Amino acid sequence: MRELDPAAWDALELDAYYRRPYVEAAALLDKGRPFLLEHDGARFAGIERDEPRDVVTPYGYGGPTADGFWDAYEEWARERGVVTTFVRFHPLYGNQRGAPIHVDELAPTVAWRLDPDRDLLAGLHFKHRNKVTKAENAGATVTQHDGLGEFVPLYEDTMRRVNAADFYFFEPAYWGRLGELPLVRFDAEIDGEVVASALCLATPPWLHYHLSGTTDAGRTTGSSTLVLLEAARWAQANGYERFHLGGGLGGKEDSLHHFKARFDPEGLVPAAVGKAIHDEDAYRRLSGGSEVVFEGFFPAYRRPSR
Repeated sequence: MRELDPAAWDALELDAYYRRPYVEAAALLDKGRPFLLEHDGARFAGIERDEPRDVVTPYGYGGPTADGFWDAYEEWARERGVVTTFVRFHPLYGNQRGAPIHVDELAPTVAWRLDPDRDLLAGLHFKHRNKVTKAENAGATVTQHDGLGEFVPLYEDTMRRVNAADFYFFEPAYWGRLGELPLVRFDAEIDGEVVASALCLATPPWLHYHLSGTTDAGRTTGSSTLVLLEAARWAQANGYERFHLGGGLGGKEDSLHHFKARFDPEGLVPAAVGKAIHDEDAYRRLSGGSEVVFEGFFPAYRRPSR
């Protein structure tokens, strides 16, 4: 097991969730040290937090990119005094399969299939096809751009409108690091005004839907649906295999999950999180319990106070 230095990390062609700017941006959210491990061809991006020392994978998806990783990782964690590891497994790698740690299944995520001969509009649920027609009748047009552009103000206005938790209002440094990634943005306009925008992480063979913003007009005209269809068409034309839309909030099968599933009802892939305890004595002491329990918030000693 070796930890890669920044130059070696940057030289690798990795999925977006494993690239250094993304992990460093996520480390601002989790207030820890970003790192990338490599063992026998498997890579693992993580964030190491202190007091107590533990590891989480970045906001989004992660875990080892290949088999043959966990035994060496357990040794690395013990040597560093890591108490626990929390893994948000990557649905497109399916790396929860065979993981020798506690695994909790979540609602599946949506990985829109982009086969070259696939008619993406015809594959939509009929309610989404109706929204696309409604947006086009309202005069909505979608254009593709590189980078953040004017995305952040629209995103933050959207978060305020839906009364989002403070977590979703990212600091400027987060956007600065995110902007170093290969980003593509799809803006839907009506009468010259951007009414919906989707920010995506573009690392072939997968395009990842990361964040979005929309105005009231974007919602009521169906433009927020049209913008994702046009993003998928762009990805298909550029040789991407999947447009990964993700799932519901907290891995639940909620209204957001159902909205995404209607783009490709048969494109669902299993999702899961993993929980590992490397020092049971320390975990019991920190959690104030006599038994190791994986159910509920993990690790228990970081459960937010009410």
